[in-house]
Amino acid sequence: MRAHLYRQLKALEKIVETLDFQKLEELINEMIKTIKNGGKIIATAFGKNVPICEKFVGTLISVGIDSYFLHTNSAIHGDLGVIKEKDIVILLTKSGETEESIYLYKQLQKRNANTYIMTYNKEGTLAKLCPKSIILTLEHEGDKWNLIPNNSTIGFLFVLQAVAMELIERLDIELDIFKMNHPGGAIGKKLKEMTSDEVGAFESPKDVVN
Repeated sequence: MRAHLYRQLKALEKIVETLDFQKLEELINEMIKTIKNGGKIIATAFGKNVPICEKFVGTLISVGIDSYFLHTNSAIHGDLGVIKEKDIVILLTKSGETEESIYLYKQLQKRNANTYIMTYNKEGTLAKLCPKSIILTLEHEGDKWNLIPNNSTIGFLFVLQAVAMELIERLDIELDIFKMNHPGGAIGKKLKEMTSDEVGAFESPKDVVN
């Protein structure tokens, strides 16, 4: 069991070491511009990447950042209507070769949608089609067949949640917004018990890596 955990950590370290931070910075800046201009952040995927997008979007919504999850399959059956001119779209695809994702990307192009691809295949069709591609590195999925979406989904979640945390900081989101949007559960109870002084006392963690 310990070996699997360390392999997953190693896979995440590889993603960080090889990530194109300039491209990621461009994505974050465009997200901020989108939100400030009244647009929303849309994440789309299908299969095992669906809950990854849902988690990312759920985090953003909880702090008042306008976001939406668009299922790749549902998109081409009417849900494309959710995409507006000011929005930004992130399409997750491990291989960049699946027929559904390629077809959706072409439909997004027809709508002039501001689209980013996040993939593990720099030689894939979508990485070549989309100039705004963020390539993650995946050496192995971590299962004995190298087939189960394991390290790839963990990697997508790892990067997207970091993007969410960065947006919260750069947009200077106040904890009061999260408090208003999260009245239930253990978190909601904790927030209700806090005074306004305590709510305002939180500071962002200091960077540990230059």
